[in-house]
Amino acid sequence: MNSVVIAVAVMLVLSLARVHVVLALFLGAVVGGLVGGLGLDGTMLAFQDGLGAGAKIALSYALLGAFAMAVANSGLPRLLADALIRRLDGEGANASTRTVTITKYAMLAGVLCMSIMSQNLIPVHIAFIPLLVPPLLGVMNSLRLDRRLVACVLTFGLVTTYMYLPFGFGKIFLEDILLGNIEQAGLDTSGINVMDAMGIPALGMVAGLVIAVCFSYRRPREYADLPILGANVEQEEHPSRYRVAVSIVAIVACFATQLTMTALGSQADALLVGSLLGLAVFLLTGAVKWREADDVFTQGMRMMALIGFIMITAQGFAAVMDATGDVAPMVEVVQQAFGDNRAVAAFAMLLVGLIVTMGIGSSFSTLPIITTIYVPLCLALGFSPLATVSIIGTAGALGDAGSPASDSTLGPTAGLNADGQHDHIRDSVIPTFLHYNLPLLASGWIGAMVL
Repeated sequence: MNSVVIAVAVMLVLSLARVHVVLALFLGAVVGGLVGGLGLDGTMLAFQDGLGAGAKIALSYALLGAFAMAVANSGLPRLLADALIRRLDGEGANASTRTVTITKYAMLAGVLCMSIMSQNLIPVHIAFIPLLVPPLLGVMNSLRLDRRLVACVLTFGLVTTYMYLPFGFGKIFLEDILLGNIEQAGLDTSGINVMDAMGIPALGMVAGLVIAVCFSYRRPREYADLPILGANVEQEEHPSRYRVAVSIVAIVACFATQLTMTALGSQADALLVGSLLGLAVFLLTGAVKWREADDVFTQGMRMMALIGFIMITAQGFAAVMDATGDVAPMVEVVQQAFGDNRAVAAFAMLLVGLIVTMGIGSSFSTLPIITTIYVPLCLALGFSPLATVSIIGTAGALGDAGSPASDSTLGPTAGLNADGQHDHIRDSVIPTFLHYNLPLLASGWIGAMVL
């Protein structure tokens, strides 16, 4: 049996059995490497070589956590949370149900808008989550808002936006990686509107969001009012206007730096540089006092430590899968097994994409792996160029939502679990997998058949 399939299956089964996701990724990589013929030494060497690729990401997110804690310590997020709480209490008991409903959906709409903008208008990806979500957990508790719904809303904005809109990260995914690799594989994509190709799959994501909001997580869910993990820094009862103003300047500086570096095509890590600049603003202005800086930054890094370790381990896992050389044979089996049956072949190609992305945790990394094999396969089966783009784009996007190693699930968990009441696998991974991968699989197959 294919070692990639076995490795991903082991990783997912262990994660569902409540084995820590870092250990599940490591054990899955070891099993996959052994089955793939690398041997224990070869597996460990490949895994160790892959770890270095995740170090930069982990450091960026650690500094992001420190920056987020500095912002929280300034009192700015608290002002927002207090305003929402006053809205809950302001209309009295007679209007409480209406107020709670309005506030609940207004909050979800705001979170969705920020999630969408994080991919294009303000391309900071998941950087906004630890800034925005932890201070609002108390409000969510008052609303009895199911955090699984918030995770679904966040993941929808993070994934659907880049897989449909060719702006910001979407431009990188759709034009640079998707169309670029398809052209390199020998298919002329001139004249193809990538939004037309990805429109039907994107509707599948919309259907999943509607199901989550209107049916799955409508019922109230109780949470205890617990302190934010690591947030032991004392805050002023009435936030200083000066510190709030500095935090706004720091946020603008952080995001503007990322925008500028992205626009200029800089090879440096924009998130890393932006976080450093934001921290420098806090220190140089005295908004974070030197004697408090160590505590503030350490607590922030601790908040993001889990996501960093998971991303480092995921890179090791991906390196082992690549070293086995079993990704290409897995795709070739699809062609041999289903021959000229376009309907079954399309479904199998999408399913392979789901498996690969679930293990790697990155749609952007999956596309180059599958494109060189999928393009000739689609042409041999008689799929149109538009349908080919749709199949490959959907196959790449499948598995981003619902992967334990994807930042589209790790980001929401980092914010929603700030008080220790949101389990990564059961409250982020499983809900997003069910509500997005299944509809995306179905809509992607429909798109392949009708385009």
